[in-house]
Amino acid sequence: MTELPQLDAAEQRILGSLLEKELTVPGSYPLTLNAVRTAANQTSSREPVTDYDERTVNETLKRLRDADLVTTTWAGAGQRAVKFAQTIAHRAGWTPAQRALLTVLLLRGPQPAGALKTRTERLYAFDDRAAVETELAAMAAAEQPLVRQLPRQAGQHDPRWIHLLGPVEHADGAAPAEPAADLDSVLAAGGPARDDRVRAAYGTVARSYADNFDDELADGEQSLPFERWLLDRIAALAGDAPIADAGCGPGHVTAYLNRRGAHATGIDLTEEMVEQARERHPEGDYAVGDLRQLLRPTGADGWGAVLAWYSLIHLAGSELAPAIAALARPLRPGGWLLIALHAGAEVIGLDRWFGHAIDLDFVLHPPDSVRAAAEAAGLTDIEWYLRGPQAGETTTRYYLLGRRAPEPGA
Repeated sequence: MTELPQLDAAEQRILGSLLEKELTVPGSYPLTLNAVRTAANQTSSREPVTDYDERTVNETLKRLRDADLVTTTWAGAGQRAVKFAQTIAHRAGWTPAQRALLTVLLLRGPQPAGALKTRTERLYAFDDRAAVETELAAMAAAEQPLVRQLPRQAGQHDPRWIHLLGPVEHADGAAPAEPAADLDSVLAAGGPARDDRVRAAYGTVARSYADNFDDELADGEQSLPFERWLLDRIAALAGDAPIADAGCGPGHVTAYLNRRGAHATGIDLTEEMVEQARERHPEGDYAVGDLRQLLRPTGADGWGAVLAWYSLIHLAGSELAPAIAALARPLRPGGWLLIALHAGAEVIGLDRWFGHAIDLDFVLHPPDSVRAAAEAAGLTDIEWYLRGPQAGETTTRYYLLGRRAPEPGA
């Protein structure tokens, strides 16, 4: 390919959708006309959200075919459904890293490097944000540049990048209505340093935290009816199989599950939190451990359920998918993973909590990133829920429940 194509907005969206779906849903790729339309108009991982009708999608695909950027094939022997596949990545000789970055830029417009690190996770595994910045710089400096950095505008923390495959909305540098947050900023000093800050903060507030939350699920209380329903459900789904409460804090969720007849074990990164759990709920089993290194239970083929109950809220965006994969891995076939967290796309820093001086960042993860990570981890039968803030709360809550596929024939 001697020159970069100059695509209009619809061509960018449809070509980006084909590039994405080839990697994320290879089993159903190439895509039918209806599937292309659905992919282009989906409400997650797209900026802005569109509503292209079938005629627009069909005409756009024809232009892309005429430009040798898309090809057609038949659904199968004896079938008449036409399917569409992109050809630009191979013709242009894009590397997997280049392809991932261009795909996200085609689908989401101008993006900072930190957001690109998070949003390319299902397409290509960059080591860190610096690796993204290095790749972008090389793409911009190439003989035929593929991307360009926009001038940093007032109020923007990081400069944003655009592709050079056609006009881009906000390419004048004006920020979109909701600028993407850098969810990897919590790793500025490295992962071990962040973990040390988490341990120190929770060690400082352990008793006060337990005093505040220990009875929020107490029998007879109805302050969290949805959460009680969801925990009752996971206890029933696990049955007699063991449950891991990964990030158990002072043990009140573990204790609630055990009161419901479950066989739950609490695990937490902070020793002081485990001490509170043992002191307040001595009938349970608790241990210090890292949820990212969760092992199978002794004497069982896996956990019947694993909970990450507000325990992923200090992880960077780039750490979310590996953490969810680590939690899903030791599930028994047919076992369930339940995640609870704060929904959003920002980092909130606290320097005081329960009257104590701390240094702790909370990461609000976008729900579409959580679901994408769960799907990438191989979970099926996924369902999710959003709950608005209740009295005293300031964030929207997101809950995801998914199952590891059972053994064939089970």
